[in-house]
Amino acid sequence: MIRARVITCSDAASRGERVDRSGPAVRELLTANGYDVHSIVIVSDDIEAIAGAIEAATSDGIRLVVTTGGTGIAARDVTPEATMWVCEKVIPGFGELMRAASLAKTAMAPLSRAQAATRGTALIVNLPGSESGARENLQAILHLIPHALQLLEGKTEHQ
Repeated sequence: MIRARVITCSDAASRGERVDRSGPAVRELLTANGYDVHSIVIVSDDIEAIAGAIEAATSDGIRLVVTTGGTGIAARDVTPEATMWVCEKVIPGFGELMRAASLAKTAMAPLSRAQAATRGTALIVNLPGSESGARENLQAILHLIPHALQLLEGKTEHQ
């Protein structure tokens, strides 16, 4: 079973001013699809805090790190920048697929900077912070995650 961790990136949730709904929704969807969700961590919308949480997760051997929040274009939306601060490669197709799925629900989807990137053999996925947006985006790419993790593990032979 693949170990996963959810990181909610939210100033308000990190201060206890808002209940985190997207983190538990992501955990529920991952668990239902066979992932062992190690924990949900809540951090502020801060590049160093987010990057540190991603580093801690991968140092703990977590193979799938899923963040929620901070993927918009507001001043405090810095999750993609924090992710790329500690990751090696962006996977453009994940973001393209997530935005395409969201576009069926909202005309604002092109403003999302949802993405995925790699850190060693781990996959980092950045989802929107709304519960529905997080669910919809994760469902759009869920089928790709097992193969992406196999590739990152070095299992590149064609079947």
